[in-house]
Amino acid sequence: MKKSNLLTVVSFLFMLGTAQAQVDTSTDSHTIGINIPAVALVDIEPEASKNITMNFTAPTEAGLPIGTPSSNNNLWLNYSFIPSGSGITADVTVKLDDAIPGVDINLVAATDVGNGDGAMGTPVATLTLTGTDQNIIQNVGASYTGDGASNGHELTYSLDVTGGTSDYANLFSATNTVTITYTISE
Repeated sequence: MKKSNLLTVVSFLFMLGTAQAQVDTSTDSHTIGINIPAVALVDIEPEASKNITMNFTAPTEAGLPIGTPSSNNNLWLNYSFIPSGSGITADVTVKLDDAIPGVDINLVAATDVGNGDGAMGTPVATLTLTGTDQNIIQNVGASYTGDGASNGHELTYSLDVTGGTSDYANLFSATNTVTITYTISE
């Protein structure tokens, strides 16, 4: 029995010595897991009034053309983008769902106003919108523009019935509504 108690005491002292051997040192470390999600979001602002109307006016004198509406720059393009891999950029494209016979819809995106952060994209020159995706902002890196009107890229729309691909001979009286779609993708 005494041997058994002695063996228990020796075992206890051995474990105590092992536990004391694992003392703190002057440095220590641990890991932190960090997950960054891929993000590709685009928005037209202001949300409450993003549907605009541009009205041509009838001439008041025979022999004159219809009056072209003034340009509209009430809308802003906002985006947030984190690429899925290093060195990847995105483009923002734009297209319309249906052409209006005889009318060109032109679009200019201004340079980002600088209320966000990151690698903002570069606007392209004036576009005449079609049913095919066209780049409006190129080379967007990890960035965000800021949210709401007066953030991101100001959008200016203008209509034309006498130039570009428009053709005055194709005009007819109608109320037309077209949908313009923006997409951000790598």
